[in-house]
Amino acid sequence: MQTLQEIELAVSLLSPEELAAFRAWFAEFDAAVWDRKIEADVAAGKLDKLADKALQHLREGRCTDL
Repeated sequence: MQTLQEIELAVSLLSPEELAAFRAWFAEFDAAVWDRKIEADVAAGKLDKLADKALQHLREGRCTDL
């Protein structure tokens, strides 16, 4: 396993084309990690209070259309 410093150095040495490909790969990777975290939080009920509050605000007419 590489250290963070080794990874940073490797990234800094990429060509512009390689850096663009890395950026695209990392954006997809990061989004997938985020999706898994949100899905786990939803399954664990961690967002229930927020959803309930949002629905309450909607029922009370405290929301505006986008």
